Amino acid sequence: MSQYNKLVRDNIPEIIKRSGKEFSMLILSEEKYRIALNKKIDEELNEYYDAKDNKEAIEELADILELIQVSAETLGFSLEQLEKIRKVKAEKNGSFKKRVFLIEIED
Repeated sequence: MSQYNKLVRDNIPEIIKRSGKEFSMLILSEEKYRIALNKKIDEELNEYYDAKDNKEAIEELADILELIQVSAETLGFSLEQLEKIRKVKAEKNGSFKKRVFLIEIED
């Protein structure tokens, strides 16, 4: 039996069940859920870094976006609130689109 010990999408148990395979799972406490979400974000970031092409990269970015949305919800914020905060920060400090790479600031 393969060991996974990781957070998976909600429909995965049903998909496994339909395949006829046996499995074990549990529902995490709020505290353990937040830890698992953070680990899953790390996992998806690594998969994004390792993407072989743009198609794989965009799939991983979609997973990361899903995890960001769910993480915001666990903190009590909606996607709309998250987007509002993102816009305010972009208006105040700019985005990352201009590719500015800061080398140093003189003391």
